[in-house]
Amino acid sequence: MVLWDINEAGLRETAALARESGASRVFSYVCDCSSKTEVYKVADQVKREVGDVTILVNNAGIVTGKKFMDSPDSLIEKTMEVNTMAHFWTYKAFLPAMIANNHGHLVSIASSAGLLGVNGLADYCASKFAAVGFAESIGLEMLAIGKSGVKTTIVCPYFINTGMFDGCQTKWPRIMPILDPEYAVRKILEAVLTDQVYLLLPRSMYLIAGLKSILSTKQGLLLGEYLGAFTMMDHFKGRNKKLE
Repeated sequence: MVLWDINEAGLRETAALARESGASRVFSYVCDCSSKTEVYKVADQVKREVGDVTILVNNAGIVTGKKFMDSPDSLIEKTMEVNTMAHFWTYKAFLPAMIANNHGHLVSIASSAGLLGVNGLADYCASKFAAVGFAESIGLEMLAIGKSGVKTTIVCPYFINTGMFDGCQTKWPRIMPILDPEYAVRKILEAVLTDQVYLLLPRSMYLIAGLKSILSTKQGLLLGEYLGAFTMMDHFKGRNKKLE
């Protein structure tokens, strides 16, 4: 298991948890995934010290939680760099070996905000829509070049209770609950092991995403208002350092 994190203390903690859970070989590297140069540098180090990566999980994310016009340009740029561009650079670094061996799995931890627009999450939604489209396209590229052994899994969860979206509220907790991290991880593992291309959490998101594609614009807006898409970010707090 190879772990990357910009936060060295958090990286050590995660590595310790992985070992406690039974991982026999854990390698950890401090890396700022928003930096192309650093991604390529650390990726080369991983290849030298560990070997080729066969399962790549892009899980880094940042959220500003501000209305678009209130968001500083620097934070908008950082959101796109971490949530979207980092996927480009990690794929560039590790995908060639997967293609050469026709074996590997690309796991993109995107968001339900990559399927549906949300008031107060304009930059975040843009970055996650891009992440979903990118992962879908690379999956198609692999099939088009005959590399069906390189699998893709795109994960689009609702809010997960990790602190990143502290303060956010769900209007209908039975339909769209704040997700428990362990539940989300379990479902992601199941999706990877069964080569599931799309994983939407909770299951109600499949229906909601489907309705978006068939309802009229007015009906879609009414549905969004009913589900709380206009107000769910009103009490957003997040955490002091919104990286995960």
